[in-house]
Amino acid sequence: MADTDSYEKTEEPTPKKIKDAREKGQVARSKELATTLVLIASAIALIAIGSIIASAMFTITKRSFTLSRDETYDYTHMFQILQMSVTESAFPLIAFMIIAMVGGIYGSVALGGYNFTWSSAAPKANRLSPKAGFKRMFGTDALVELLKAIGKVSVIIGMAYISLLIFKDEALHLDLEQYPMNLFHALDMIEWAFFLLCCGMIPIALIDVPYQSHKHNKELKMTLQEVKDERKNAEGDPAVKSRVRKLQYQSAANRMMQDIPKADVIITNPTHYSVAVQYDQNGERAPVVVAKGIDELAMHIRKIGTANDVPLVASPALARAIYYSTEVNHEVPQKLFMAVAQILAYVYQLKAHKKGKGAKPKPLKKDMPIPPELRR
Repeated sequence: MADTDSYEKTEEPTPKKIKDAREKGQVARSKELATTLVLIASAIALIAIGSIIASAMFTITKRSFTLSRDETYDYTHMFQILQMSVTESAFPLIAFMIIAMVGGIYGSVALGGYNFTWSSAAPKANRLSPKAGFKRMFGTDALVELLKAIGKVSVIIGMAYISLLIFKDEALHLDLEQYPMNLFHALDMIEWAFFLLCCGMIPIALIDVPYQSHKHNKELKMTLQEVKDERKNAEGDPAVKSRVRKLQYQSAANRMMQDIPKADVIITNPTHYSVAVQYDQNGERAPVVVAKGIDELAMHIRKIGTANDVPLVASPALARAIYYSTEVNHEVPQKLFMAVAQILAYVYQLKAHKKGKGAKPKPLKKDMPIPPELRR
């Protein structure tokens, strides 16, 4: 049962899955939304500049068919008519095409956003497969497209009937109006009837957009195993990562052990913590932690320190404070300077005493000057 569940596409697509799909050209698209927006944009453009286009066409038609006797014998007259026609119609027609083009472009990218890729244009074998073709013809998508087609025809017929009811009286009285105002009135009714027909596409688009989004999301859904494999590929195999971390830790520990002989003092807990500190007496840097560790590693640090005559000083509170506040090869925090200075002064005095150059130093105070926020 668990194996069956792992191969069912029940998981939501991951961001990587969605990104890979976009790179292959798989994005949610709604043809109905694109068609609706380009039609509505065209209808609005007709309402806005339809009268300008009609006036231009009226002027062109009137000028083309109103010729003087001399113009009928002038072969250059047709070029003058052509120039006038272009001048009169260029602006309104270009404006109309730009508005329709903007509507078409926005309708194409409104769902799914802009996405350009050559992958979707590449030939695919499944598109030539008769089996896949029959599946597309008689599958769920084909049924949905059929229902949408029936819906579009029904809505358009309904909106056409409503438009006839709205403009019936005005259309029947056009013959009573004067020429050419009746032509412009008829054009105005056609523009608004066209707008109503285009608005009939809105319910179809409103249904198609969430359907296409749901369909696209369903196609991208993943099995539980796919999610696990993707996470493993993105983060790396846990066994490999554990091995890498172990090697990194061993490498860092080896470098750290090599620096212990350079330390001036090893501050201990004395059993659980060890911190090796080095100080440049020229004063160019603050005391630096060259090695630190707990339990077995702490014992190993003390062992190497003893073998190399590095003094061991027991100061449990200070050892814990430095261990938790300072990384290896980093300077000791400024708030611990006073406590570390006392340790180093004690060590230097002890070394001088052993060489017969000074008195034996007094034992260190148990209460070291450690701020409360650094105590562990």
